[in-house]
Amino acid sequence: MSVIAEFTVDADDFALHHALTTAPDMIVEIERVVATMEDRIMPYFWVSGGDQSVFETAFNEDSSVTNVQKVDEIDEAVLYRAEWTENIETIVYAYIKIGATILQATGRDEYWELQMRFDNREEVSQFQTYCTEHEISFELSQIYHQEEPMASAQYGLTSKQRQTLVTALEAGYYDIPQATTMTELASNVGISQSAFSKRLHHGHKNLITNALTVSHPDDES
Repeated sequence: MSVIAEFTVDADDFALHHALTTAPDMIVEIERVVATMEDRIMPYFWVSGGDQSVFETAFNEDSSVTNVQKVDEIDEAVLYRAEWTENIETIVYAYIKIGATILQATGRDEYWELQMRFDNREEVSQFQTYCTEHEISFELSQIYHQEEPMASAQYGLTSKQRQTLVTALEAGYYDIPQATTMTELASNVGISQSAFSKRLHHGHKNLITNALTVSHPDDES
């Protein structure tokens, strides 16, 4: 049975240490990770929460990435694509050697919070052993079995988008009158208002596209 593990790792043992520490107010979320035919790993980063110009300068100077490209910008959050140049051991080992899936990765200041899915507990142990042997700072927060299908499989939602929508619903954001504000929700979740708004925006779009339309609205047919 697959296992989900959540843990933290120091930024200098993972990626973007220079960029994160130069702009400590910024929040970086890895949207997805793509392994290319050449075994290069191409992450996409959503960046929000502070001075984008300061972060972008530090991002371009960070030795762990190259070929930085700005892809999109929504509600003061910017999507970048880059290529990792250094051997980011945790990602390389988990993504290529073990075959684990990175579900979430959020970086801020000195550390990253990661959520990964492994095929079984033995693979989690192998991953922990690998981190220990390579002196990678690793703190396991929790480990559990997935008890329900991922929302993304049903409605195209990421786990963060689903969590954001459910949190807003349970807090009364959709009530009339509203029982809470987006600013309050973002504060409770621990992210910026713009990042929370971005998740709602993408969540609504994916939910409507997959639940209420027969074909994608952008399709010519």
